[in-house]
Amino acid sequence: MVEDVASGNHHLQQQQPQAFDVSVEGYEHRDSKFFDEDGRHKRTGTVWTASAHIITAVIGAGVLSLSWAIAQLGWVAGPAAMILFSLVTYYTSTLLSVCYRTGDPVNGKRNHTYMDAVRSILGMLCHQIQFTKAIFLGLETGGFKVKICGCIQYANLFGVAVGYTVAASISMMAVQRSNCFHSSGGKDPCHMNSNVYMITFGVAEIILSQIPDFDQLWWLSIVAAVMSFTYSIIGLGLGVGKVVENKRVRGSLTGITVGTVSESRKIWRTFQALGDIAFAYSYSMILIEIEDTVKSPPKESTTMKKATFISVVVTTFFYMLCGCFGYAAFGDSSPGNLLTGFGFYNPFWLLDVANAAIVVHLVGAYQVYCQPLFSFIEKTATDRFPNSDFVNKEIKIPIPGYHPYKLNLFRLVWRTIFVIITTLLSMLLPFFNDIVGLLGAIGFWPITVYFPVEMYIVQKRIPKWSTRWVCLYMLSFACLIVSVTAAAGSVAGIIDDVKVYKPFRTNY
Repeated sequence: MVEDVASGNHHLQQQQPQAFDVSVEGYEHRDSKFFDEDGRHKRTGTVWTASAHIITAVIGAGVLSLSWAIAQLGWVAGPAAMILFSLVTYYTSTLLSVCYRTGDPVNGKRNHTYMDAVRSILGMLCHQIQFTKAIFLGLETGGFKVKICGCIQYANLFGVAVGYTVAASISMMAVQRSNCFHSSGGKDPCHMNSNVYMITFGVAEIILSQIPDFDQLWWLSIVAAVMSFTYSIIGLGLGVGKVVENKRVRGSLTGITVGTVSESRKIWRTFQALGDIAFAYSYSMILIEIEDTVKSPPKESTTMKKATFISVVVTTFFYMLCGCFGYAAFGDSSPGNLLTGFGFYNPFWLLDVANAAIVVHLVGAYQVYCQPLFSFIEKTATDRFPNSDFVNKEIKIPIPGYHPYKLNLFRLVWRTIFVIITTLLSMLLPFFNDIVGLLGAIGFWPITVYFPVEMYIVQKRIPKWSTRWVCLYMLSFACLIVSVTAAAGSVAGIIDDVKVYKPFRTNY
């Protein structure tokens, strides 16, 4: 029986589809200085480039809603929730980083995407059951879990693109509104439409989306990371200044009180706040793709653990300062977006700098999140239509003083359509806080917790019902409850917004 299962497993491995394995015919004859063992271009990423990618993804628009989230939870539960989410994110990210290679952590098969890892590692479940049963259950390709993972991951990446478009337009409008407010002596006569700003942001993303691969985004990630620190520090400084001006720390131990809002609204807002905090820490959906840019030796998981530790510590430090000082400054009336909710009015030029930094950061963060989705669609199209010139042919466009740019018509068309669709959806659903909360809730449990835990258990062959096995599943179940409640709160908020919102109309 053991021999039958082993032969069945060998057959399964032979039957693995090649849709996600990128191999270059004849790569073994190429110079190893420029190519990895699987024929891909040599990876050059380090702890610092990986940290820049993570910080660009993590310190995003989510930081601006943290003071509002703490206002819903209070001085006790708010900071505690942020610390808890940071610990869970760090721990599960270290589990996920181990899954970059299947089997041996140094020489095992590389998984270039999150879905590759799920397919490859959870496919190892076939070792635990009879071959015929594995075929019946469809585990030869990772089965149902692979499809679910792909749907959640890429739907969440798509949703992030919509959320970032909304956030960028809000910041661009805040710059204009701030200047109007001061030029009118505080009467604020400005009336503007967010659609113009969303379209402007979309045009910029269409241009930048033609950057072919993730590893060519390092410079954009560094710029975006610098911008994220810029507006976070400005928000922190303004919060500290407001506390000094007030001569007291506002807020309460339990957050916004019933009476200020209804009891049901308090509950839904509390749930939504958890989603906002989860969104602020979410980047697991692109962790494997970031790890795929890291050079080896040392082994990739070691580098990623260091990068994850650096990034989570830095982001948590900024989150605690920005969120807590924002709440201390405004208390229960903390705005949903710290820099665009107009809790601050002066100095208005500094607010303009902060909001401009937000826009630049989101331009880069949009690309960091969308590149895995772009890559997935293009690899699928290449495998489906290997002889199509439209899909595969590259046109070399000379650039003076630089390498020629390789234009691919399919990439040009499909990525442009993608950006247009996300822009249109943003114009229909410009609800910053609610969208942020919903995205965080949807992606947190399955992508950040469930699949990393499942893959780690299989990868490390953790015995069923062992202490570690039970603890990992208890963690997963607890995070599931948090995700469900956060999603419910965000959906309730969106329903309230939809009742009064008229699409494609002036927002201010």
